[in-house]
Amino acid sequence: MSENSKEKAPSRRQFLSGAAAVGVGAVGAGAARAAGPDPLITQVQEWAQATGEGVDATPYGLPIQFEKDVVRRNVEWLTADTISSINFTPIHALDGTITPQGCAFERHHSGAIELRKPDYRLMINGLVDTPLVFTYEDLERFPRENRVYFCECAANTGMEWAGAQLNGAQFTHGMIHNMEYSGVPLRTLLEEAGVKPEGKWVYVEGADASSNGRSIPLEKAMDDVLVAFKANGEALRKEHGYPVRLVVPGWEGNMWVKWLRRVEVTETAIESREETSKYTDTLEDGTSRKWTWVMDAKSVVTSPSPQAPITHGPGPLVITGLAWSGRGSITGVDVSVDGGKNWLPARLAAPGTDKALTRFYLDFNWDGSEMFLQARAKDSTGYVQPSKAQLREARGENSIYHNNCIQTWWIKETGEAENVEVS
Repeated sequence: MSENSKEKAPSRRQFLSGAAAVGVGAVGAGAARAAGPDPLITQVQEWAQATGEGVDATPYGLPIQFEKDVVRRNVEWLTADTISSINFTPIHALDGTITPQGCAFERHHSGAIELRKPDYRLMINGLVDTPLVFTYEDLERFPRENRVYFCECAANTGMEWAGAQLNGAQFTHGMIHNMEYSGVPLRTLLEEAGVKPEGKWVYVEGADASSNGRSIPLEKAMDDVLVAFKANGEALRKEHGYPVRLVVPGWEGNMWVKWLRRVEVTETAIESREETSKYTDTLEDGTSRKWTWVMDAKSVVTSPSPQAPITHGPGPLVITGLAWSGRGSITGVDVSVDGGKNWLPARLAAPGTDKALTRFYLDFNWDGSEMFLQARAKDSTGYVQPSKAQLREARGENSIYHNNCIQTWWIKETGEAENVEVS
Protein backbone atom coordinates (compact mmCIF):
# COMPACT_ATOMS: atom_id res chain seq x y z
CA MET A 1 0.00 0.00 0.00
CA SER A 2 1.40 3.39 -0.95
CA GLU A 3 1.83 6.20 1.59
CA ASN A 4 -0.89 8.24 -0.13
CA SER A 5 -3.39 5.39 0.03
CA LYS A 6 -3.02 4.78 3.75
CA GLU A 7 -6.05 5.63 5.83
CA LYS A 8 -5.50 8.88 7.68
CA ALA A 9 -6.87 9.73 11.10
CA PRO A 10 -9.76 12.20 10.96
CA SER A 11 -8.81 15.81 11.45
CA ARG A 12 -10.00 17.77 14.45
CA ARG A 13 -12.49 19.61 12.22
CA GLN A 14 -13.81 16.37 10.70
CA PHE A 15 -14.14 14.73 14.08
CA LEU A 16 -15.95 17.61 15.74
CA SER A 17 -18.08 18.43 12.70
CA GLY A 18 -19.15 14.84 12.34
CA ALA A 19 -20.11 14.66 15.98
CA ALA A 20 -22.04 17.91 15.82
CA ALA A 21 -24.00 16.67 12.82
CA VAL A 22 -25.52 13.84 14.82
CA GLY A 23 -26.42 15.84 17.89
CA VAL A 24 -25.10 17.14 21.19
CA GLY A 25 -23.15 14.61 23.22
CA ALA A 26 -21.68 12.63 20.35
CA VAL A 27 -18.15 13.79 21.08
CA GLY A 28 -18.47 12.96 24.76
CA ALA A 29 -19.78 9.48 24.09
CA GLY A 30 -17.40 8.80 21.22
CA ALA A 31 -20.31 7.27 19.25
CA ALA A 32 -23.06 8.56 16.97
CA ARG A 33 -26.46 9.56 18.30
CA ALA A 34 -29.71 9.20 16.42
CA ALA A 35 -29.88 11.81 13.69
CA GLY A 36 -32.44 14.55 14.16
CA PRO A 37 -32.99 18.20 15.02
CA ASP A 38 -31.32 19.58 18.12
CA PRO A 39 -33.96 21.23 20.34
CA LEU A 40 -31.35 23.62 21.75
CA ILE A 41 -31.15 25.05 18.24
CA THR A 42 -34.64 24.53 16.84
CA GLN A 43 -36.70 25.52 19.89
CA VAL A 44 -36.84 28.90 21.61
CA GLN A 45 -35.24 28.51 25.03
CA GLU A 46 -36.41 30.09 28.26
CA TRP A 47 -33.51 32.55 28.36
CA ALA A 48 -34.70 33.99 25.05
CA GLN A 49 -38.36 34.36 26.09
CA ALA A 50 -37.98 37.22 28.57
CA THR A 51 -35.70 40.12 29.38
CA GLY A 52 -32.69 39.59 31.57
CA GLU A 53 -31.21 41.60 34.44
CA GLY A 54 -30.63 45.32 34.11
CA VAL A 55 -27.27 47.03 34.29
CA ASP A 56 -27.62 47.86 37.99
CA ALA A 57 -28.34 44.29 39.14
CA THR A 58 -24.74 43.71 40.22
CA PRO A 59 -22.82 46.97 40.76
CA TYR A 60 -19.58 45.01 41.18
CA GLY A 61 -19.58 42.16 38.67
CA LEU A 62 -19.54 38.63 40.02
CA PRO A 63 -19.03 35.27 38.29
CA ILE A 64 -22.19 33.65 36.96
CA GLN A 65 -23.73 30.96 39.17
CA PHE A 66 -22.66 28.20 36.76
CA GLU A 67 -19.02 28.86 37.68
CA LYS A 68 -19.55 28.69 41.44
CA ASP A 69 -17.08 25.80 41.79
CA VAL A 70 -14.17 27.93 40.52
CA VAL A 71 -13.06 29.10 43.94
CA ARG A 72 -10.07 29.07 46.25
CA ARG A 73 -9.98 26.05 48.53
CA ASN A 74 -8.33 25.36 51.85
CA VAL A 75 -6.95 22.04 53.13
CA GLU A 76 -8.18 21.99 56.71
CA TRP A 77 -5.59 19.63 58.16
CA LEU A 78 -2.61 21.66 56.91
CA THR A 79 -2.82 24.16 59.78
CA ALA A 80 -4.49 24.43 63.17
CA ASP A 81 -6.43 27.56 62.27
CA THR A 82 -7.30 29.46 59.09
CA ILE A 83 -6.01 32.68 60.66
CA SER A 84 -2.49 31.44 59.94
CA SER A 85 -3.02 29.32 56.88
CA ILE A 86 -3.28 29.21 53.11
CA ASN A 87 -5.79 28.53 50.39
CA PHE A 88 -5.20 27.58 46.78
CA THR A 89 -5.82 29.13 43.36
CA PRO A 90 -8.11 26.97 41.17
CA ILE A 91 -5.50 26.77 38.42
CA HIS A 92 -7.19 23.69 36.95
CA ALA A 93 -10.23 25.77 35.98
CA LEU A 94 -8.49 28.87 34.61
CA ASP A 95 -6.94 29.63 31.24
CA GLY A 96 -4.63 32.34 29.96
CA THR A 97 -2.14 33.63 32.52
CA ILE A 98 -3.76 36.47 34.50
CA THR A 99 -5.27 35.31 37.80
CA PRO A 100 -8.49 37.07 38.84
CA GLN A 101 -7.95 38.62 42.26
CA GLY A 102 -10.97 36.77 43.63
CA CYS A 103 -9.30 33.44 42.72
CA ALA A 104 -5.73 34.29 43.75
CA PHE A 105 -4.40 32.25 46.67
CA GLU A 106 -4.08 33.72 50.15
CA ARG A 107 -1.40 33.18 52.76
CA HIS A 108 -1.80 34.77 56.18
CA HIS A 109 0.35 34.62 59.30
CA SER A 110 -2.12 36.41 61.58
CA GLY A 111 -5.20 36.94 59.43
CA ALA A 112 -6.19 39.53 56.82
CA ILE A 113 -6.62 42.99 58.31
CA GLU A 114 -8.70 46.01 57.28
CA LEU A 115 -6.56 49.12 56.92
CA ARG A 116 -8.09 52.30 55.50
CA LYS A 117 -6.17 54.42 53.03
CA PRO A 118 -6.35 57.53 55.30
CA ASP A 119 -4.75 55.49 58.10
CA TYR A 120 -1.96 54.10 55.94
CA ARG A 121 1.67 55.13 56.53
CA LEU A 122 4.93 53.84 55.04
CA MET A 123 8.15 54.67 56.85
CA ILE A 124 11.64 54.62 55.30
CA ASN A 125 14.28 54.68 58.02
CA GLY A 126 17.64 53.25 59.10
CA LEU A 127 20.77 54.04 57.14
CA VAL A 128 19.28 56.86 55.10
CA ASP A 129 20.08 60.55 54.82
CA THR A 130 16.50 61.62 55.54
CA PRO A 131 14.00 59.30 57.26
CA LEU A 132 10.62 59.69 55.52
CA VAL A 133 6.98 58.80 56.12
CA PHE A 134 4.61 58.51 53.15
CA THR A 135 0.82 58.53 53.13
CA TYR A 136 -1.15 56.60 50.53
CA GLU A 137 -1.78 59.86 48.70
CA ASP A 138 1.95 60.58 48.68
CA LEU A 139 2.65 57.26 46.94
CA GLU A 140 0.11 58.03 44.23
CA ARG A 141 2.07 61.16 43.27
CA PHE A 142 5.25 59.27 42.34
CA PRO A 143 5.85 58.00 38.79
CA ARG A 144 4.43 54.49 38.64
CA GLU A 145 4.95 51.32 36.65
CA ASN A 146 2.76 48.42 35.55
CA ARG A 147 4.33 44.96 35.63
CA VAL A 148 3.00 41.40 35.37
CA TYR A 149 4.63 38.97 37.80
CA PHE A 150 3.85 35.64 39.42
CA CYS A 151 3.77 35.29 43.19
CA GLU A 152 4.49 31.75 44.42
CA CYS A 153 4.58 30.54 48.01
CA ALA A 154 7.87 28.80 48.76
CA ALA A 155 5.82 25.86 50.10
CA ASN A 156 4.02 25.34 46.78
CA THR A 157 4.21 21.58 46.00
CA GLY A 158 5.91 21.13 49.38
CA MET A 159 3.67 18.24 50.39
CA GLU A 160 4.98 16.19 47.46
CA TRP A 161 8.58 15.76 48.66
CA ALA A 162 8.03 12.31 50.18
CA GLY A 163 5.57 11.08 47.54
CA ALA A 164 2.30 11.86 45.81
CA GLN A 165 -0.04 13.39 48.39
CA LEU A 166 -2.73 15.85 47.29
CA ASN A 167 -4.99 14.92 44.40
CA GLY A 168 -5.44 17.99 42.27
CA ALA A 169 -3.40 20.67 40.52
CA GLN A 170 -5.13 23.25 42.71
CA PHE A 171 -3.67 21.60 45.81
CA THR A 172 -0.26 20.53 44.51
CA HIS A 173 0.56 23.74 42.60
CA GLY A 174 -2.14 26.28 43.49
CA MET A 175 -0.08 28.45 45.85
CA ILE A 176 0.59 30.77 42.93
CA HIS A 177 -1.01 33.69 41.15
CA ASN A 178 -0.02 35.98 38.31
CA MET A 179 -1.27 39.56 38.22
CA GLU A 180 -0.53 42.95 36.74
CA TYR A 181 0.70 45.20 39.53
CA SER A 182 0.70 48.98 39.50
CA GLY A 183 2.94 50.86 41.87
CA VAL A 184 6.09 52.79 42.60
CA PRO A 185 9.53 51.20 42.33
CA LEU A 186 11.00 50.79 45.81
CA ARG A 187 14.16 52.24 44.33
CA THR A 188 12.39 55.57 43.83
CA LEU A 189 11.44 55.84 47.51
CA LEU A 190 14.88 54.77 48.70
CA GLU A 191 16.50 57.34 46.45
CA GLU A 192 14.13 59.97 47.86
CA ALA A 193 15.41 59.13 51.36
CA GLY A 194 19.04 58.76 50.25
CA VAL A 195 20.73 55.44 51.09
CA LYS A 196 23.99 55.76 53.01
CA PRO A 197 27.09 53.94 51.64
CA GLU A 198 27.07 51.41 54.47
CA GLY A 199 23.51 50.33 53.68
CA LYS A 200 23.54 46.84 52.13
CA TRP A 201 20.13 45.41 53.05
CA VAL A 202 16.55 46.49 53.63
CA TYR A 203 14.29 45.01 56.28
CA VAL A 204 10.62 45.14 55.34
CA GLU A 205 7.65 44.54 57.60
CA GLY A 206 3.86 44.68 57.45
CA ALA A 207 1.25 46.41 59.57
CA ASP A 208 -0.53 43.21 60.64
CA ALA A 209 0.03 41.52 64.00
CA SER A 210 2.67 39.12 62.64
CA SER A 211 4.59 41.90 60.80
CA ASN A 212 6.21 39.07 58.77
CA GLY A 213 9.55 40.88 58.64
CA ARG A 214 12.04 39.87 55.92
CA SER A 215 15.50 41.02 54.88
CA ILE A 216 16.17 41.78 51.22
CA PRO A 217 19.58 42.59 49.71
CA LEU A 218 19.79 46.23 48.67
CA GLU A 219 20.76 45.19 45.15
CA LYS A 220 17.38 43.47 44.69
CA ALA A 221 15.50 46.30 46.40
CA MET A 222 17.02 48.79 43.95
CA ASP A 223 16.30 46.57 40.96
CA ASP A 224 12.71 45.48 40.22
CA VAL A 225 10.88 45.54 43.58
CA LEU A 226 7.58 47.44 43.51
CA VAL A 227 5.53 49.13 46.21
CA ALA A 228 2.17 48.20 44.69
CA PHE A 229 -1.31 49.55 45.35
CA LYS A 230 -3.23 48.11 42.40
CA ALA A 231 -3.56 44.61 40.93
CA ASN A 232 -5.23 43.79 37.61
CA GLY A 233 -6.27 47.42 37.32
CA GLU A 234 -8.14 47.71 40.62
CA ALA A 235 -7.29 48.21 44.27
CA LEU A 236 -5.63 45.30 46.02
CA ARG A 237 -8.02 42.98 47.81
CA LYS A 238 -7.92 42.91 51.59
CA GLU A 239 -6.40 39.43 51.57
CA HIS A 240 -3.65 40.60 49.22
CA GLY A 241 -2.49 43.48 51.39
CA TYR A 242 -4.82 46.42 50.74
CA PRO A 243 -3.97 49.22 50.46
CA VAL A 244 -0.24 48.62 49.76
CA ARG A 245 1.97 45.56 49.42
CA LEU A 246 5.50 44.75 48.32
CA VAL A 247 6.13 42.91 45.05
CA VAL A 248 9.46 41.07 44.89
CA PRO A 249 9.55 39.57 41.37
CA GLY A 250 10.76 35.99 41.02
CA TRP A 251 11.38 35.55 44.75
CA GLU A 252 9.40 33.49 47.26
CA GLY A 253 6.00 34.86 48.21
CA ASN A 254 6.82 35.28 51.90
CA MET A 255 9.00 38.24 50.94
CA TRP A 256 6.06 39.98 49.23
CA VAL A 257 5.12 41.67 52.50
CA LYS A 258 1.47 42.75 52.68
CA TRP A 259 0.16 45.90 54.37
CA LEU A 260 3.71 47.24 53.98
CA ARG A 261 4.46 49.72 56.80
CA ARG A 262 8.23 50.01 57.11
CA VAL A 263 11.42 49.69 55.06
CA GLU A 264 14.58 49.94 57.14
CA VAL A 265 17.96 50.21 55.45
CA THR A 266 20.51 48.11 57.36
CA GLU A 267 24.13 47.05 57.13
CA THR A 268 23.41 43.33 57.58
CA ALA A 269 20.43 41.02 57.37
CA ILE A 270 18.17 41.07 60.43
CA GLU A 271 17.74 37.26 60.33
CA SER A 272 14.18 37.29 61.62
CA ARG A 273 12.06 34.27 62.45
CA GLU A 274 10.72 34.12 58.89
CA GLU A 275 14.22 33.77 57.42
CA THR A 276 15.86 31.46 59.96
CA SER A 277 13.51 28.98 61.62
CA LYS A 278 11.16 29.31 58.64
CA TYR A 279 11.69 29.52 54.88
CA THR A 280 15.01 27.71 54.93
CA ASP A 281 15.67 24.40 53.17
CA THR A 282 16.46 21.41 55.37
CA LEU A 283 18.85 19.04 53.60
CA GLU A 284 19.27 15.28 53.96
CA ASP A 285 22.04 15.63 56.59
CA GLY A 286 19.81 17.78 58.80
CA THR A 287 21.49 21.09 58.06
CA SER A 288 19.46 23.94 56.62
CA ARG A 289 20.43 26.36 53.93
CA LYS A 290 19.10 29.91 53.93
CA TRP A 291 18.78 32.73 51.40
CA THR A 292 17.14 30.49 48.79
CA TRP A 293 14.88 33.29 47.66
CA VAL A 294 14.54 32.60 43.93
CA MET A 295 11.77 30.36 42.63
CA ASP A 296 13.34 28.09 40.01
CA ALA A 297 11.72 27.08 36.71
CA LYS A 298 8.62 24.96 37.15
CA SER A 299 5.57 23.80 35.23
CA VAL A 300 2.42 21.76 35.66
CA VAL A 301 -0.29 20.38 33.41
CA THR A 302 -3.53 21.91 34.66
CA SER A 303 -5.84 20.03 32.30
CA PRO A 304 -6.37 17.15 32.12
CA SER A 305 -5.68 16.63 35.80
CA PRO A 306 -7.51 15.14 38.81
CA GLN A 307 -9.93 18.08 39.09
CA ALA A 308 -10.23 18.44 35.32
CA PRO A 309 -10.69 14.92 33.93
CA ILE A 310 -11.27 14.05 30.29
CA THR A 311 -15.02 13.77 29.79
CA HIS A 312 -15.34 13.69 26.00
CA GLY A 313 -13.78 10.34 25.21
CA PRO A 314 -11.07 9.57 22.63
CA GLY A 315 -10.21 12.06 19.93
CA PRO A 316 -8.88 15.64 19.87
CA LEU A 317 -7.63 16.74 23.28
CA VAL A 318 -6.14 20.04 24.39
CA ILE A 319 -3.45 19.45 27.01
CA THR A 320 -2.66 22.73 28.76
CA GLY A 321 -0.77 24.08 31.71
CA LEU A 322 1.42 26.78 33.18
CA ALA A 323 5.18 27.35 33.38
CA TRP A 324 7.22 29.98 35.17
CA SER A 325 10.70 30.92 36.35
CA GLY A 326 11.97 33.38 38.93
CA ARG A 327 15.26 33.70 37.06
CA GLY A 328 13.90 34.94 33.76
CA SER A 329 11.41 33.89 31.11
CA ILE A 330 10.15 30.53 29.94
CA THR A 331 11.65 29.60 26.56
CA GLY A 332 10.07 26.19 26.09
CA VAL A 333 7.89 23.47 27.61
CA ASP A 334 7.93 19.79 26.70
CA VAL A 335 5.06 17.42 27.47
CA SER A 336 5.30 13.67 27.96
CA VAL A 337 2.37 11.25 27.86
CA ASP A 338 4.44 8.22 28.89
CA GLY A 339 6.02 9.29 32.16
CA GLY A 340 9.08 10.99 30.70
CA LYS A 341 10.23 8.34 28.21
CA ASN A 342 9.45 10.60 25.26
CA TRP A 343 8.80 14.33 25.05
CA LEU A 344 6.76 16.49 22.68
CA PRO A 345 7.31 20.26 22.33
CA ALA A 346 4.30 22.21 23.56
CA ARG A 347 3.11 25.44 21.97
CA LEU A 348 3.56 28.58 24.07
CA ALA A 349 0.45 30.76 23.92
CA ALA A 350 2.78 33.79 23.83
CA PRO A 351 6.52 34.31 24.21
CA GLY A 352 7.56 33.92 27.82
CA THR A 353 7.98 37.12 29.82
CA ASP A 354 10.29 37.86 32.72
CA LYS A 355 9.16 36.33 36.04
CA ALA A 356 5.60 35.79 34.85
CA LEU A 357 3.41 32.79 34.08
CA THR A 358 3.45 31.33 30.58
CA ARG A 359 0.54 29.28 29.22
CA PHE A 360 1.35 26.24 27.09
CA TYR A 361 -0.79 23.97 24.92
CA LEU A 362 -0.31 20.59 23.28
CA ASP A 363 -2.98 19.70 20.74
CA PHE A 364 -3.14 15.93 21.03
CA ASN A 365 -5.19 13.10 19.56
CA TRP A 366 -5.99 10.82 22.49
CA ASP A 367 -6.64 7.18 21.62
CA GLY A 368 -8.30 6.39 24.94
CA SER A 369 -5.34 4.57 26.50
CA GLU A 370 -3.81 5.50 29.84
CA MET A 371 -1.23 8.27 29.98
CA PHE A 372 1.36 9.38 32.50
CA LEU A 373 1.23 13.08 31.81
CA GLN A 374 4.16 15.37 32.62
CA ALA A 375 5.45 18.83 31.72
CA ARG A 376 9.05 20.03 31.77
CA ALA A 377 10.00 23.71 31.55
CA LYS A 378 13.15 25.43 30.35
CA ASP A 379 13.98 29.07 31.08
CA SER A 380 16.10 31.81 29.51
CA THR A 381 19.14 30.86 31.63
CA GLY A 382 19.16 27.36 30.12
CA TYR A 383 17.89 25.77 33.34
CA VAL A 384 15.73 22.67 32.82
CA GLN A 385 13.11 21.64 35.39
CA PRO A 386 14.35 18.55 37.27
CA SER A 387 12.67 15.24 37.99
CA LYS A 388 11.81 14.39 41.57
CA ALA A 389 14.69 11.89 41.64
CA GLN A 390 17.15 14.59 40.59
CA LEU A 391 15.85 16.98 43.22
CA ARG A 392 15.99 14.35 45.95
CA GLU A 393 19.54 13.44 44.98
CA ALA A 394 20.57 17.04 45.64
CA ARG A 395 18.42 17.77 48.70
CA GLY A 396 16.95 14.60 50.17
CA GLU A 397 13.36 14.39 51.42
CA ASN A 398 13.43 16.63 54.52
CA SER A 399 12.59 19.87 52.75
CA ILE A 400 9.29 21.71 52.64
CA TYR A 401 10.11 24.64 50.41
CA HIS A 402 11.20 25.16 46.79
CA ASN A 403 9.99 21.88 45.33
CA ASN A 404 10.03 22.46 41.57
CA CYS A 405 10.10 18.84 40.42
CA ILE A 406 8.23 17.42 37.42
CA GLN A 407 4.64 16.47 38.31
CA THR A 408 2.92 13.32 37.03
CA TRP A 409 -0.80 12.75 36.44
CA TRP A 410 -1.96 9.21 35.71
CA ILE A 411 -4.73 9.60 33.13
CA LYS A 412 -6.85 6.48 33.17
CA GLU A 413 -8.77 4.97 30.26
CA THR A 414 -11.93 6.45 31.78
CA GLY A 415 -10.43 9.95 31.48
CA GLU A 416 -10.13 10.30 35.26
CA ALA A 417 -6.79 11.42 36.65
CA GLU A 418 -4.75 10.72 39.76
CA ASN A 419 -1.62 12.18 41.32
CA VAL A 420 1.13 9.55 41.16
CA GLU A 421 4.88 9.52 41.50
CA VAL A 422 7.10 8.76 38.53
CA SER A 423 10.47 10.01 39.70
